Amino acid sequence: MVLPESWIRRYSTLTPELRRTIAGVYALVRADVLDHPNYRVEVFLERLDRHAAEQGWGVAMAYTPDGVAVGYAYANTVGPGDRWWRRMTVPVTPRFTARHTVAVKEIGVAPGHRGVGLACRMHDALLDGRSEPYATLMVNPAAGGGKVMRLYEGWGYSEIGTVQPSPESPWLVCMGRSTHV
Repeated sequence: MVLPESWIRRYSTLTPELRRTIAGVYALVRADVLDHPNYRVEVFLERLDRHAAEQGWGVAMAYTPDGVAVGYAYANTVGPGDRWWRRMTVPVTPRFTARHTVAVKEIGVAPGHRGVGLACRMHDALLDGRSEPYATLMVNPAAGGGKVMRLYEGWGYSEIGTVQPSPESPWLVCMGRSTHV
């Protein structure tokens, strides 16, 4: 089912109801890995709460016409010297790190709604109107057999570094692009 743009809504405050809604979609998105330490719902909610308390947090939510949440994409602002940059294995070019950048932290689409461009539309809605000149995200290069990283490349992202966000996390590729592609 292709959802019209009007079914994507943006929020800048994480209310208890929105938190529950995002958690429910997350559980559907990650159902096959919820038993892995870094993917448990409680661990995700800890990250979500931390990110939502940071500068520039926002989320784009996708809903079906009957109001069922089927996707989310959220981000926040990272500045020069942020831990987002300090964890990189090789310093990232100052083009990204010298000023505020929007960091896309998580994108998820529920099964049954994948493959129709919904992730891209939520991503674009999330970046629309942001003042930061650059966007960055992290991706497991093995996700989907490399398909997810190729998807992001199709959105204009390119590799700018590697990072292991936590000891339980796999090594990730950090990608960046202009916010105004």
